[in-house]
Amino acid sequence: MVLKRIQGAADWLLRDAYDFDGRGRPGTLKEDTQSSNQNEGGNNANNKKDKKGKGKGKRKFSHPKVLSYPAAISPDERNGTRLLIKCFKYLPPSMDLTYDEGTRTADRDGNFDGVKYGAGETIKNHVQNNKGVLVKQTGKDSDRMFASNLNLNNRGASDRMGGTQHLYYVELPIPQDVNDSNSVTWGDNSLNIFQLAALSAASAVTKDPKKSFADVSRLITDGALMEALGEGLDENVRDAIAAGIAGKAIDPQGRNIDVSGAIARGTGQVLNNNLELLFDSVNLRSFPFSMTFSPRNAVESMTVKHIIRAFKSSMAAKKGTTDVGQGGIFLKTPDVFHLRYLHNGKDHPFLNSFKHCALTAMAVNYTNAGTFASYSDGTPVSIQMNLTFKELNPIYFEDYDKFEPNDSQGVGF
Repeated sequence: MVLKRIQGAADWLLRDAYDFDGRGRPGTLKEDTQSSNQNEGGNNANNKKDKKGKGKGKRKFSHPKVLSYPAAISPDERNGTRLLIKCFKYLPPSMDLTYDEGTRTADRDGNFDGVKYGAGETIKNHVQNNKGVLVKQTGKDSDRMFASNLNLNNRGASDRMGGTQHLYYVELPIPQDVNDSNSVTWGDNSLNIFQLAALSAASAVTKDPKKSFADVSRLITDGALMEALGEGLDENVRDAIAAGIAGKAIDPQGRNIDVSGAIARGTGQVLNNNLELLFDSVNLRSFPFSMTFSPRNAVESMTVKHIIRAFKSSMAAKKGTTDVGQGGIFLKTPDVFHLRYLHNGKDHPFLNSFKHCALTAMAVNYTNAGTFASYSDGTPVSIQMNLTFKELNPIYFEDYDKFEPNDSQGVGF
């Protein structure tokens, strides 16, 4: 242990020129255990292509592919918590629908799309006869085909980029404000007796095509009015309320009469809206980070410049051409990022995980000291960089399937 500390101190004094303690030089870290870096075959292929310089459309970078600040990491910093940000080329989500095709038979006597069928009879395609009436098609290929076993294959952008090779990475000290916020959207929902009657009517018509929607709805509505409002209610008031429910009653200005108001005025009652809070949608998480740079020498000055340049260039849209002007018909999506909290070069055993993120906002303050002050080479003495990342895909319950009660992973997403 004492020897390791002496070796670590020697590395710090010599800026890791020889790596005495075997923990790696700045910017050297163990391979990502998450899905974004598990495709070793793809990585090797890309590395060989870069070495040969024969990659088609090889991308030009205006900065190194490995960026680490500060340049000389002390033993305490190396063993502490760091933020690793890897940049990836964006891959759009993929979605396709698979299904089987087959025929269907009528489960009982009745009508299907206005054509009569007997129980067990195969559903046919329908055509109009010379009288304009729908009839069953006869002959070859007359059976109507229905889709079954529908399956939606939806791979989000974050899923597709798992296993792809990163373009470059930036390793930074842990920000001062580390937090995560998860949220989903719930909303108020109401359903009164007459809206429920419409749903019941639709269900009844589906089960028995011989019934009409209007007849079933009227049947339920009249019964509800009789029970809720009483037989002693004036017939004209009851008719007005029923017409209002049906959307047929209008005032002198041509507007529909408010049903709740009519009932309240006529009976002193209001409709029970059966208010419930129902799940509405998922949300995407955002992560704001604030980094402070205080370059101590020319090496760190250049590193900070490259880090700022790397983020600025990667968050910009791509024209797809080097020609002067605004580009062609389409613009290409900016690069995206995968963030990891590190502890001793590995995934942090407590802090949260991330899905792939887009860099949605970036702000750099070159006068973080309160006024502009710079070194002789023009580098500001204190720089503050604010980054806002937003995840490409929502967090789902199934994302936690990989976690176990006694694992060494963090709190999750």
